[in-house]
Amino acid sequence: MDFGRSALIVIDVQNDFCPGGALSVKGGDEIVSPINSIMNKFYRVIATQDWHPEDHLSFASNHRGKSIYDEVEINGIKQVLWPAHCVMGSNGAGFHPDLDQNRFHLIIRKGTDPQIDSYSAFLENDKKTKTGLEGYIRSNNIEEVFLCGLATDYCVFFTAMDAAELGFKTTVILDLCRGVDMPENNIRRSINIMIGKGITMINISEIL
Repeated sequence: MDFGRSALIVIDVQNDFCPGGALSVKGGDEIVSPINSIMNKFYRVIATQDWHPEDHLSFASNHRGKSIYDEVEINGIKQVLWPAHCVMGSNGAGFHPDLDQNRFHLIIRKGTDPQIDSYSAFLENDKKTKTGLEGYIRSNNIEEVFLCGLATDYCVFFTAMDAAELGFKTTVILDLCRGVDMPENNIRRSINIMIGKGITMINISEIL
């Protein structure tokens, strides 16, 4: 496989999304070493971090009478309420300690505005506010993006969908992702939607 001017986007491989974290994704730590092993294949490596203030609207603890995983509507946008996670500057917001940060060309921090959540690495959940990633990719003449990380059915999914919508050739390295699967079967549903959008699914063996 020829990677040419391609970018690897490593999504939210942070302590709070790994086992023992505030919003643990099952097997989230299993993908760290394999991700390290493929970074040198790509022209650019971009990493994302959830980076929330303590009063972020996505935290169930900031909504009186609401529980974790409740869904509410705020400013016309549906919002799942999560445990408090990836609070900016905290250990939980840090990258997994075994992730090779020396290979990163760019780090995108998202979800920094207390009034809006951001699953995608390209656009916040209002689908208008840009993170700057699109401009970086276009200015570097990157032709294709490969995605891996956490979680398959949320931040990987929304990043992939936006990448495809923006016209980038988009590939998800499926065995280098792990999902929340909330609600049940959400991982399979998300994969099917991505495939329907023309997004390619591969495994690490096709890279190595």
